[in-house]
Amino acid sequence: MGRKTGNYEIDMCSGPIFKKVVLFAFPLMISGILQLLYNAADIIVVGQFSSSDAMAAVGSTSSLINLLTNVFIGLSIGVSVLISKFYGAGQQKDIFETVHTAIGLSLICGVLVGILGFIFAGTMLEWMDSPDNVLPKATLYMKIYFLGMPAFMVYNFGSAALRAVGDTRRPLYYLTISGVVNILLNLLFVIVFDMSVSGVAIATIISQYISASLVIRCLVKSGGACRLSLKHVRIYRKKLGAILRIGLPAGIQSSLFSISNVLIQSSVNSFGSTVMAGNTAAASLEGFVYTAMNSMYQAALSFTGQNFGAGQIKRIKRIAVICLLSVTVVGLVLGNIVYLLGEFLSGIYSPEQPVIDVSISRLSIVCTTYFLCGIMDVLVGLLRGMGQSLLPTTVSLLGACAFRVVWIYTVFAQNRTLTTLYISYPVSWIITLLIHFICFIIIYNYNKRKLLKAPSPQETSLLTEAG
Repeated sequence: MGRKTGNYEIDMCSGPIFKKVVLFAFPLMISGILQLLYNAADIIVVGQFSSSDAMAAVGSTSSLINLLTNVFIGLSIGVSVLISKFYGAGQQKDIFETVHTAIGLSLICGVLVGILGFIFAGTMLEWMDSPDNVLPKATLYMKIYFLGMPAFMVYNFGSAALRAVGDTRRPLYYLTISGVVNILLNLLFVIVFDMSVSGVAIATIISQYISASLVIRCLVKSGGACRLSLKHVRIYRKKLGAILRIGLPAGIQSSLFSISNVLIQSSVNSFGSTVMAGNTAAASLEGFVYTAMNSMYQAALSFTGQNFGAGQIKRIKRIAVICLLSVTVVGLVLGNIVYLLGEFLSGIYSPEQPVIDVSISRLSIVCTTYFLCGIMDVLVGLLRGMGQSLLPTTVSLLGACAFRVVWIYTVFAQNRTLTTLYISYPVSWIITLLIHFICFIIIYNYNKRKLLKAPSPQETSLLTEAG
């Protein structure tokens, strides 16, 4: 019999796995798409109602923004894994301390990243060889965007806590509200007030503060495991240490991935603003496919975490099969649909045919093979759910990040074409997912032998009461 849960929570340790994975992943998939619309709406509006230079300015900042934020977003993964484990084991006090540490940490991270991003925006864009006609607008966009970083962090850490107990519906509701506000304000500021880049940046941060406020309100009023008391928000040192041990390697991995993407963006920048705009459109479209697949990564992470905490090791194998098959289907179907509709979809971002042509050339290579990235990420989620963070980080850094850097300075240096640049993505995914799969088999079998010898948390509790 499953444990009693709140209305929005999911007991992942009993009952049918596939149905619960769908109930968990689908709202998360839609939430991710809505969150992605923040940046996509910025790009579309400036591309249609301003200029390709403005579109390139907005799009060229994404890899740099990710570089600055991903270390801290990785910490939210640590929050999710930790709460999943405590929830599976029924440790309410530990959940309380983790939630309050997470919110305190998110505020600190948000202020820190906001200050760094605002101060060094122009300098970092210069390091990326941003063209002179793009640099001023890109710098302005980044400076405004980073003013919203505290809200961005609070939303991500808060929603990570909710995801850990299976609540993916309420974050969807909040992003729906803030996403609609973002799009309406984009149109108002750009078309009516002719604010171009600054208008879409201001619209984005207003939307971020709305979504952050709604998540905090949700946690405060929650009657479930993740209830938040604002007067108790503080950093619990043991929980901070655990979050850092799990989340920091994940964050470093994401950030170093961003370094390789910054290098790729710098290589793209060398082809001029038209290629930058086309690359921006394609990358934005790919983001929707990635977000859909990432919901399966989150499902693998949370379901594995809860079952690992509850000592339900045999269910993890079934979770792995379901999530791997699901992410493959989602990636293949959506990736190829986006490619086949590439001409139309790219035209939404920019009416200029040269920009559309560049976009399609990237989609033909990256988007059609994106399911490989999804498989790689799900394997990472399974490993992290079993408490492994450093191992998948090391493998990913060597197999994908380091490989791409080497590719840029060797293969691409010898044949400087966009095709050569883009091929580095699927090749790196294949190498990395194969190594991750081997690691999963080894870690799963190790934990299976270890946990089957030890009493479950429930058995331990009964033995304690009997004693």
